[in-house]
Amino acid sequence: MEFLRFLKLPELVRGIISGLLSLIILFVPNSTYTTVEETTKYMLAGDETFSYSGEKWTVGFAKEVLTPDDITAETYYIAGYNTNNPAKSVLDDMYAKAVYLDDNSGRGGVVICAVDCVGISRKDINDIRKIVIESGKIPNLKSINICATHTHSAIDTQGLWGKNFLSDGKNEKFMNRLKELTAKAIINAYDARKDGNLYFGTAESEKLLTDTRTPIDYDATITRIRFDPADGSKDTYIVNFACHAECLGARTTVVSADFPAYMEKEMAEQTGGANVVFINGAIGGLITCEKLDDVLRNFELGLEYVKEFGKDVGAVVMSINNEIALEPAINVKTKAIEIKCDNTALLLVRFLGVLNNDISKDKDKNISIISETSYMELGNKQIGIYMIPGELSPELESGNFLSAEESANGTDADYKSLSDMSRCEHNFVIGLCNDELGYIIPENDFYLHEWLPYFNNAVDESGRKHYEETNSLGPNAAGEILDAMDELIDSIN
Repeated sequence: MEFLRFLKLPELVRGIISGLLSLIILFVPNSTYTTVEETTKYMLAGDETFSYSGEKWTVGFAKEVLTPDDITAETYYIAGYNTNNPAKSVLDDMYAKAVYLDDNSGRGGVVICAVDCVGISRKDINDIRKIVIESGKIPNLKSINICATHTHSAIDTQGLWGKNFLSDGKNEKFMNRLKELTAKAIINAYDARKDGNLYFGTAESEKLLTDTRTPIDYDATITRIRFDPADGSKDTYIVNFACHAECLGARTTVVSADFPAYMEKEMAEQTGGANVVFINGAIGGLITCEKLDDVLRNFELGLEYVKEFGKDVGAVVMSINNEIALEPAINVKTKAIEIKCDNTALLLVRFLGVLNNDISKDKDKNISIISETSYMELGNKQIGIYMIPGELSPELESGNFLSAEESANGTDADYKSLSDMSRCEHNFVIGLCNDELGYIIPENDFYLHEWLPYFNNAVDESGRKHYEETNSLGPNAAGEILDAMDELIDSIN
């Protein structure tokens, strides 16, 4: 290997790949690119400044089944692990679940909507927003936020899991239907709104999780937000829990929301049928269910484990006994951002139309993904919510970075973490929110394969595998997203 390095062969291979990409860029039509301004028409920016003058909570919930009726007749690829994995049956349904929240301050309502899928692009989310906004059925709406639950057993909504790496795995008819039904759930949530009280509580879940990449650092706190309607009807729960939804393992052949479906089942049984919405957290680097290794290649065990794990999570959620009332105040602000994309593999499939994320090109022919980040507060600085467009490494939230001696690149991390931006008593991340940009990794531990960066997994000098980098925009993504969030929060002070 040292002799090959002496001959500069790795550098030559990288140069060939870079040159081929540059050649492709020359022939990509300008219509492929867009601008930040062109993509923000339906991105509601939220509150310019934050106010805590709400009168009362008004909340609505609705859901729509997304699972198509023709699973066995049509080809639908399962997303998350392997290409060319058509769904054979349905274990449980995919849903779009929407919650509408308003503090009756006159400043507008907010939507949080979770979709049972591996990820959904901002471009598709803007299509959903367009349907909702142009319907005119929700007046004075200030923010629509749509996140993926990140189930690894749902129908492909990004395109990366088709017949092969270079073919689009999305089904156009299904995607159009998903957009219509998700918009319908949002509108119906507004129509179902009721006055009541909002509470939040927390519980710890260390025994349920494992971290597969150093540093061993994850958010083990489950946050539960509960709406108690004044008319005595069903409660609505929003559950934030940072864990990959992949308990069915890599051999799955069924459509499923994975463990959140069985978390909801347990909670519904304990409450007499409460409404439940699962939202994921900071799961990059890689946070997953404790026994994943046991079920990864054993689908039969996965079928048992997904129900067991979901039941266990639901039991922890229902054990929460430290609820605090949230004062009627909801504030949110959103900012569009451009993030440079260095990942040649992702750029290639974007140019081929497999991915459909909005992209821009600068005068130096650098390609960026146009995305967004949002910050929300519930109550009078009681809960701070960081909405992140991808799978955030937990240390970017906590600040518990690898040292220069521990990191793959031998440097310290130079970031202001989300915890250092905190304004509130309690904070959490909503991951894969309003976009899916893959893994977001600290630059000091961002390590690429010497010959085939972004195409092959690298192994560093300590023997640590660096898989996540292959599904990341590049080493600068973490800093650009954190800087954007910091600027956003500073702008409301």
